[in-house]
Amino acid sequence: MARAKDEYKSLTGQQKAAMFMLALGETHAASLFEMMDDEEIRELSQAMANLGSVSAEAVERLFVEFAHQLSGTGNLIGSFDSTERLLSRALEKDRAQQIMEELRGPAGRTMWDKLNNVNEAVLANYLKNEYPQTVAVVLSKLRADHSARVLSLFPENFAMEVIMRLLRMETVRKEVLDDIERTLRTEFMTNLARTSRRDAHEMMAEIFNNLDRNTETRFFAGLEERNRESAERIRQLMFTFDDLIRVDDAGIQMLLRQVEKDQLGLALKGSSEEVRTLFFRNMSERAGKMMKEDMEALGPVRLKEVDEAQAAIVAAAKALADSGEIVIAGSGEADELVY
Repeated sequence: MARAKDEYKSLTGQQKAAMFMLALGETHAASLFEMMDDEEIRELSQAMANLGSVSAEAVERLFVEFAHQLSGTGNLIGSFDSTERLLSRALEKDRAQQIMEELRGPAGRTMWDKLNNVNEAVLANYLKNEYPQTVAVVLSKLRADHSARVLSLFPENFAMEVIMRLLRMETVRKEVLDDIERTLRTEFMTNLARTSRRDAHEMMAEIFNNLDRNTETRFFAGLEERNRESAERIRQLMFTFDDLIRVDDAGIQMLLRQVEKDQLGLALKGSSEEVRTLFFRNMSERAGKMMKEDMEALGPVRLKEVDEAQAAIVAAAKALADSGEIVIAGSGEADELVY
């Protein structure tokens, strides 16, 4: 026992990390390696290769120490601010700032994943000032649907230049790709992260959208007493079941194919007459008649059940809008879609 204790004490931090990775197994270790840079992987791999035989007692002591240190931290709160403070102590200021700006930017593991999640108008506005050849390379790395939306926003002549270069494009050398990726990260993504911090009112509007009606009314009343301007702005940003009146007939018909009949009946029980008319107008006469009969058969229903049904249908509408399958007027998208 004393020998195992001495063996463990003699281990360096790098050797302990190597033991930890080997003990985790291939699947979990691979997930951790994906989050390291090349230099970290090289150093850790070297330590693993040179580790040699380690007793089971030493491995057990490693995990006991790990669990003890982890449990001794108390409650944890993960946030951008706490992460930034930790990185600032461990890394150079510029490197820590670059990582945080990448985190605050669009989602995605690689640069190209991130660009696929950048609004097409924002991306097109940046790329239109680049060389057509560079733009062609960027578009070739993106999803076809996203590239199409970006391309459609370019001036006509510039778009044709990009198209011609895409047609003539051969295999792009790795160093060229690396250079473009580096430029996008340092110039475009950095500025995007600095300017696209999420608006607090938008965040609160999403939270309020998920409150039940009584709680929402109570919170709005309290907020109006303290800050009427913020309350009004949140109300304008919220999207409720009655706001479905902003969806065109083709969109409502698509939404009808996505929702459960029982759920829709409950939701319509608590809707405005205008929204009811919109839905019934987009059903067949027979389906509309059956829906009205089902709603009458429901009798009195709990407000909570109505709220839950309406929230589910609103979520379905938002998902369809996000995927471009329906248009919600006033959402900043094009006014019409062709089905």
